[in-house]
Amino acid sequence: MAVTSSSSPLSTLYLFLRPNRNHRTLSNVVITAASIRCFSSPSQQMDDQRQPETTKRVVVCGGGVIGVCTAYFLAKKGAAVTLIEKSSVACAASGKAGGFLALDWCDGGAVGSLARASFNLHRALSEELNGPESYGYRPLTTLSITVTESRSSSPSGDSTIPSWVDGPARGPRTIGSTQTTAQVHPQLFTRTLLNTAVEKYGVEVVIGKLEQLRVQGGRVGSVVLEGGRVIESDSVVLALGPWTGKFEMLASMFRVYGLKAHSIVLEPKEPGAITPHALFLSYHLQGGKAMDPEVYPRPTGEVYLCGMSAEEEVPDDPEQIVGNPESIQTLKRVASNVSSHLAEGEARVKAEQACFLPCTDDGVPVIGELPGVKGCYVATGHSCWGILNGPATGAAVAELVLDGRASIVDLSRFSPARFVGRGKVTV
Repeated sequence: MAVTSSSSPLSTLYLFLRPNRNHRTLSNVVITAASIRCFSSPSQQMDDQRQPETTKRVVVCGGGVIGVCTAYFLAKKGAAVTLIEKSSVACAASGKAGGFLALDWCDGGAVGSLARASFNLHRALSEELNGPESYGYRPLTTLSITVTESRSSSPSGDSTIPSWVDGPARGPRTIGSTQTTAQVHPQLFTRTLLNTAVEKYGVEVVIGKLEQLRVQGGRVGSVVLEGGRVIESDSVVLALGPWTGKFEMLASMFRVYGLKAHSIVLEPKEPGAITPHALFLSYHLQGGKAMDPEVYPRPTGEVYLCGMSAEEEVPDDPEQIVGNPESIQTLKRVASNVSSHLAEGEARVKAEQACFLPCTDDGVPVIGELPGVKGCYVATGHSCWGILNGPATGAAVAELVLDGRASIVDLSRFSPARFVGRGKVTV
């Protein structure tokens, strides 16, 4: 990858991404909560011009929750939006996360106001999109519980602990109520939102690998996909998640690294026995080692468990991401010790998986216009709060792109301008 420039005022700057695979166009797309089907049109090859001059053309790169939320709110405000995704929509962390939402858990930190705005937007979107039926939106009670592995341990008998948590659990504490915590199925949420954006607001979805971002005179002008397709644009939003580091220009300005998180999805034989309680565990393995897994029952009858995170190199292709066997086995061990309903023989393992959470060195997302490149915006680095903060991030970026400023939340603390002087970027 390279960033090249020329002294000529008419030169075009090419911002390269690593090549991956040929693109295919979703010229007529049907996006449901479960799948994406495409029907290619031979006549639709290079014809991506021209919208009426009053309509702003925006290309959003990245089909995760941040990119989809941004595309949704841009299109809802009247922009002509093309969403580019190199693999499939919500195929990575946005499809494999827990989907936990909290109103006030980020209070006192940089993302506190963003989280509050986004929690409320989730509630509004659920009303608009029939969230409980479409993607499993529901408020829930959240508990902190200590579990210590021991052959002599027995259920505590504490009435605060849900009856299905019949392992050696102690010290329950309510840390979220139905007013302050909720959940969604993240993949269903992301795809439902995109389905609405396509059907109601005309968003075009293109499955393809972003290869070049062309900048003329300090302003973005178009994107180029692997294979040569050029999509003209007035603005571009880069919502690349942990793949931000594959974009050399961004990588030279700030670091976004991938935190590999593991999860399993179980289908218990008696899903009706599992009450809507999210569990944040202080879990002590035999031998004294402690870990902090999380357990999220879903209204679909599934139970999601996650934990075992570590920084690793992000592969170029999201389809190459697989879980580490030892981490997966540990999560199964946690499940069986927390509840007999989740033990082997009582629950089917539906998924063993891993994903990469996009993290920044200062722990703060990067949201805003890139210094020196007019019309080019970035939205990434949301770590474990991407599903929670997707709606407010998307709404704020849509306002920034179309109105020049965001009113839903102050984006100044997230600006990529905070990294100016740390890298060596010449535009």
